Amino acid sequence: MSGYLKQSPVSLQFVSFLGFSFGFFALYLYALQAITPGVTGQTLEALQTGTLTDPNSIGYLKITQFLYTVVAFFVPAALFAYLWQPYPLKYLGLKTPGGLQVILALLAMYGSLPLASLLGEWNETWPISQSARDLQDMAEKLLGVMLKMPTLKDLFINLVLVAIVPAIAEELFFRGVLQRLIIKATGKVWLSVFITAILFSAIHGEMLGFLPRVLMGFALGAIYVISGNLWLSIFAHILNNGLQVTLLYLFQHGMIKDDPMKNTPVAWYYIVLSVPVTIGLFWALSKKSTPLMTDPVSKKDGEEVDEIGTDENL
Repeated sequence: MSGYLKQSPVSLQFVSFLGFSFGFFALYLYALQAITPGVTGQTLEALQTGTLTDPNSIGYLKITQFLYTVVAFFVPAALFAYLWQPYPLKYLGLKTPGGLQVILALLAMYGSLPLASLLGEWNETWPISQSARDLQDMAEKLLGVMLKMPTLKDLFINLVLVAIVPAIAEELFFRGVLQRLIIKATGKVWLSVFITAILFSAIHGEMLGFLPRVLMGFALGAIYVISGNLWLSIFAHILNNGLQVTLLYLFQHGMIKDDPMKNTPVAWYYIVLSVPVTIGLFWALSKKSTPLMTDPVSKKDGEEVDEIGTDENL
């Protein structure tokens, strides 16, 4: 069965991947709706609302968030990669990165943050409906309750649940599979990176955080295309999420004054300086990397290996 989808047209690959995604997501929702009342004595909707006043519900919601990430993102992407290639790890670009590559990727991701902050300030002025704002306020309050960290143990748990697990699962899903399929369909690398970044932001359902997440998604996609190594995108994703969780822990314990859950304005000169520096870091990463391959299988038995990043695909 492994490698079966490799011979299929890209349209069928899209249908297969989306089928896996919606199928596992529906399975997750059905199981959650069925199990929650028996475990907690409440419906899922009541549990989410009651979490704001009932600390005993937080642990259960953290478990459901973990399962959602694994079932909705990791499993469909892993299954698709297994069916698409006889060498799924090579297909995804999960190879050991060099130390300098890791440093450059992390610095490039960090360098994107000032511009993301500026976009976030603008995004918050968008004229969205009051009902959408109320829904986002509720989501932010729920997240704030789930990220209460009175001890170092809580910090470690939240780093795993909010930074490490989502980074692995979402990068497999969005960059490892979806972005590659869009590139194969359009033949346009950077357009595909941008489209994937939009979808990545949209699926999180936060209109007031839409633009900065698009930028972050684009940066992660660029790291993957330039380096051909998904681990670098995963590490950069962990840095972005983990930094927010760590700063929140420090804020809760009075070690820093600024609340990381609120968009703090960044001085204009930091933004102006960060743009050329970040571009330079991406350029340096490209010089230390092999571009992403669409089908990273050794040329043998007449197989053709298409390389993303060559002039005809840009």
